Amino acid sequence: MKDDTIAAIATPLGLGGVGIVRISGPEARAMGAALFDRPLGDHRLVYGGIHDPADGSIIDHALGALMLAPHTYTGEDVVEFQCHGGPVVLRRALGATLAAGARAAEAGEFTLRAFLNRRLDLAQAEAVLATIAAQTDAAQRLAIAGLEGSLSRRVGEVRRTLLDVLAYLSARVDFPDDDVPPDDIRPQLTAAHDALARLLAGATVGALYREGVRTAIVGRPNVGKSSLLNRMLERERAIVTAVPGTTRDVIEETASVRGVPLVLIDTAGINEAIDPVERLGVERSRAALRSADLILLVLDGSTPLSADDRALLEAAGERPAIAVVNKADLSPAFETAALPLSAVRVSALTGVGMEELADAIVARLGAHGSGASSLEQALMASARQVDAIRRARLAVEEALRGVAAGAPEDMAGVDLAEAVRALGEITGEDVTEDLLDAIFSRFCIGK
Repeated sequence: MKDDTIAAIATPLGLGGVGIVRISGPEARAMGAALFDRPLGDHRLVYGGIHDPADGSIIDHALGALMLAPHTYTGEDVVEFQCHGGPVVLRRALGATLAAGARAAEAGEFTLRAFLNRRLDLAQAEAVLATIAAQTDAAQRLAIAGLEGSLSRRVGEVRRTLLDVLAYLSARVDFPDDDVPPDDIRPQLTAAHDALARLLAGATVGALYREGVRTAIVGRPNVGKSSLLNRMLERERAIVTAVPGTTRDVIEETASVRGVPLVLIDTAGINEAIDPVERLGVERSRAALRSADLILLVLDGSTPLSADDRALLEAAGERPAIAVVNKADLSPAFETAALPLSAVRVSALTGVGMEELADAIVARLGAHGSGASSLEQALMASARQVDAIRRARLAVEEALRGVAAGAPEDMAGVDLAEAVRALGEITGEDVTEDLLDAIFSRFCIGK
């Protein structure tokens, strides 16, 4: 545990109405009193001036707050100065705290101290980062649920079950003369395995809300790709004209579809381009088609399918894709049932069919499937946490196989100990200093 006092600017640098300088540690109260010309009240805001300790000049007129341990974010004494939000003012205020004896905080160090002081467990600490990074309302709600302990509670329940079984097996192995009666542990292990499978399913859905989905909008020229992009963004982002080949480069924008952030990639029309610039755009479009998590293949529903359309349908058929049959406001030239992909008729011009397209996207991504039938069942789990859950499930599977095969009980105990350690990595019961450094280094300074 670091017992020094740290300080940092806790708001983004740049011009703004308010900027915050935060001090945390055993000397925070004394430093605040030395820098502020009014007595700082306990858990209340006081208006006053921040003074430069070098010459006593006023740096800024600000609001000061003193918050006493343990009822603070870090679990330590905390002082915050709410200054005017200019970068010069904030840098001078921070410099004053450093001159008074504070150390510049490292990335994520305030939240690290909250974890070390047991204000948050490790899963909740990572949920802080997810809350900051949330791109949609749904992602933010999931992150807040994690901050309130949803993942920690579910992981803790499974871990306690496994600890109970492990304690029983240890007693059987370590105290053979105590006549510990035999018991069938398979029901408990099966229940734990099923719970871990549900956690993985929920985390898979949660990853969609956390990371977003790279979605390539592809098709031949002039089928309405840019119009679809504008409709999904609900603003005019791409230039739309009747001239084929208007889009020459890849455009990326993020839209929220049922709370899932889609990174929409509007591409140049794919055809046998002759113009060198257009040919380069087509190559980038093909690259986007190969790398995207989801493909929206736009077809002109008012004209018969062309050879280019059929080639794209064949290429997209090997990837997660939806055929978006545009221009539903015109007479249809072919039946969607004949297409090799699931298809939705829309009109990017009028908005007809866009709700059905949103439903199709969510269904194709599995955001309401894969064992997690609603947002409430999804989990905002990081890649590290998902890996730990997966390792725990595999270890429980090994234990179940060993028990079914009649293997010695101590072998099952080894597997369950590994599962317990993996789950402990999520909430922080089993964690190394290197792992903590890796996790909190991803936070911004001041958080």
